Amino acid sequence: MPELHRRPMRADDLVAVHALEIRAYEFPWTLGIFRDCLNAGYPAWVLEDEGRIVGYFLMSLAVGEAHILNICIAPELQGRGHGRALLRVLLQLARARRVQRVFLEVRPSNTHAIALYHDEGFNEIGRRPRYYPAHQGREDGLVMALELLPEM
Repeated sequence: MPELHRRPMRADDLVAVHALEIRAYEFPWTLGIFRDCLNAGYPAWVLEDEGRIVGYFLMSLAVGEAHILNICIAPELQGRGHGRALLRVLLQLARARRVQRVFLEVRPSNTHAIALYHDEGFNEIGRRPRYYPAHQGREDGLVMALELLPEM
């Protein structure tokens, strides 16, 4: 697996990040949501391949907890370990900020992501009914959490 470059997201990345979001998701975030997250100071990183953004994540932090807001890998690069690597960077940043618990929501239909999260130590702790938009109404969100142990 080639090593891709990871770095903090900048305002001038937002158009490319949003373009990737549109390619990767049927119900994408708006450009304004990304801009608001960046302006709020949420930790956000991109994954680059020769200067082209091929992945990203955003999380919020509050009093010992982190919430993964969005994590994405370009569809043509999924299944190659890049999402796992980006998730591990996110978790390292969370540990460095003394986060004790990380939360996320995921669609029950996103079985590959659920498997990755389970493999990385996340557990399902609940369900948010009708959380996500779907073509036939709404889809629940599985709520998952990971307890972070302090680094020794």
